[in-house]
Order: sequence, then structure tokens, then C-alpha cells
Amino acid sequence: MKIGLNGSVMEASEAVISVYDHGFLYGLGLFETFRTYEGRPYLLDRHMNRLYMGCEQLGIRNCPSVQQVSDMIYELLNANGLKAGYVRLTVSAGEAELGLPTGDYEQPNVLMLVKNLPPVNDAVHMRGRELRLVQTRRNTPEGEVRFKSLHYMNNIIAKRELLASGALPGVEGLMLTREGWLAEGIVSNLFFVKNSVIYTPALATGILPGITRERVMELAAEAGYLVKEGLYSWEQLQSADEIWLTNSIQEVVPVTTLTDAIGQSIVISDGEAGELTRQLLSLYRQDTNVV
Repeated sequence: MKIGLNGSVMEASEAVISVYDHGFLYGLGLFETFRTYEGRPYLLDRHMNRLYMGCEQLGIRNCPSVQQVSDMIYELLNANGLKAGYVRLTVSAGEAELGLPTGDYEQPNVLMLVKNLPPVNDAVHMRGRELRLVQTRRNTPEGEVRFKSLHYMNNIIAKRELLASGALPGVEGLMLTREGWLAEGIVSNLFFVKNSVIYTPALATGILPGITRERVMELAAEAGYLVKEGLYSWEQLQSADEIWLTNSIQEVVPVTTLTDAIGQSIVISDGEAGELTRQLLSLYRQDTNVV
């Protein structure tokens, strides 16, 4: 597999990053994951704006431009023989002396990885997934809002708990805040519907300000739905008419089974994606120019 490192395409086995890179030593770095449609990255400007804001707060300078990233995506997809791909862009702080930073980072390492996206079976997709409550609580964000940072330990601990519970592949874990409010999935943002009103946890819970979350909220509002952000409980989620998850790779994912921390499950929306979930997924796919 070919990868991109600091503007050059090379075999993954040839890529070298210093052991003094502060991304490795201290987790000082950010990443974005997104997908392409027929080679075109979707919502790239928004992903890059989130990356730039995080880099500004961390003192990471000289990040690549949107055009440079777009060009690298095109080059890397072609080099790997892909048309539609999963893309991960990582900006690591770069090499510096041992010890916490004493100034800004002027030479970050920019890494891009791609992989193929498997075809989606819509009939299976619409039967939905299981969302299982985990005991691992969502930690507080690094700053005023959560960075999509290389420090991913909280998510990994939650994922290990989910695996230890015997969850089957495809099951997502749901984390609560320390106070017990709904937060987000291990790799997803959460939405639910009650009486045709759409609810999603507020950014004040410490969740990642997801790019897909933001766009789905916009599409729902444009379609005439009321969307509310706030503090919500597990009990409110259990009484939901519909539930779905969002992320940039999986788009809009229906949840049809809700399981608590001791393994007791309930069925949501009769075991199929609900009407509003289907509508939002259709609007989202139209927005990507994929029918």
C-alpha cells in the first residue's frame, strides 16, 4: 500500500518518522478521517477548518492547504488504484527536544493513509445496528471543545470494554458523561427522535464536534424538522422512536437494538430504520451526489 508523507507518495514500508516526534512522545497531533465519492473528498473544507483550529491551539504551524490535501488525495487514490476510499489525514507536531513544548512547531509531519471502502448492502444497513451502553465514561475535552487528537486512550478503553462484553462485530459502544448524560459513541455521534423532534447531545457534554453531525443537523433543519441540542438521559434514549449514529465514513447508521450495561436489550423502531432516519440518509447521500 502506498501512503503520503510530507507531500511525497511512497510505499508504507519506506515511510520514516523520528522517534523524537512529539506526536509519538506526547500525543501532540490531530487527525481527520473522511471518505471520497468517485475520487472527490466530501466536506473537505469543513474537515480542514476543524484541523486548522486545533493546530492553531496546539501551536502547530505550516499545515497543508486544502488544495494540497485535495491534490494528495487524488494522487494517492490513483497510486493505490482506488476510486472511492477511506482517507485518514494526520498532522503530527514534528521533531523537537525531549520534554514538553517550549514554543511552536514549525515542521509538522503530515501523513495520509487510504484504504478501500467495502460496498454497502442497503437492505442489511436498514436493519440497523446494536448500540450498547459501556461503563467507561467520556472524559472531559482537552480544551474548550474536544480535539480529534492522537490522544485516543478514552475511546480505546471503551472499545476494549465493548469487546470484553462479547459484543459482535459492528456493535457500537455508547459512553455517558461523568454526570450520567448521553455523550457519544466510541467512533460516532448520537441522534434520537421523539414525536418527530430530533435530539442530539450538546457539545457541552464534551463530545467531538462531528462534521457529519453538523451536516445532518443542517439537512434536518432544511427539511423542516426541529433539532434540539441538550443534556439527555439513557432513559430518554430508551423511549426514543428512532435512533441513529453518524460519522464521516459510515454516514447515517440506524440503531435498532439498544442494550444496557448488563446485557438487557430492547428493539427500536420495530427492528428497522425509521422513516426519518431513512429520509436523512437519503438527503445526506443526495448531498454527496451519490444516488
